[in-house]
Amino acid sequence: QVQLAESGGGLVELGDSLTLSCAATGLTFNAYLMGWFRQAPGKEREWVAAVSWSAGTKFYTDSVKGRFTISRDVAKNTMYLQMNSLRPEDTGTYYCAGSGPGTKRPPGWRIPNADGYGDWGQGTQVTVSS
Repeated sequence: QVQLAESGGGLVELGDSLTLSCAATGLTFNAYLMGWFRQAPGKEREWVAAVSWSAGTKFYTDSVKGRFTISRDVAKNTMYLQMNSLRPEDTGTYYCAGSGPGTKRPPGWRIPNADGYGDWGQGTQVTVSS
């Protein structure tokens, strides 16, 4: 049974920093791609960043490049999202997600596509005030 649990969300001000954590159990980590998504009220879920668990290769959406850093601690089975220079448009519920051997990826799947992630956490709220 795969379980993902996010933590670290909160209410911050423009320009502040926040670090999210995603603790994972039940994963065969070496075969996984792990990602962060976010969803603002009234908007679709948006991919933020991803990391390959074994190689540590990182991927980012353009709007967070230079501000956010995704990382993972293999020994702790935990993924992080360090968020700097936060903006009001970063507000939303942040979800961690996993795409592993048991996940059915649609034809032509690309990393930002949520359909290719089969494991999801419950989300943690991030609110950035101006």
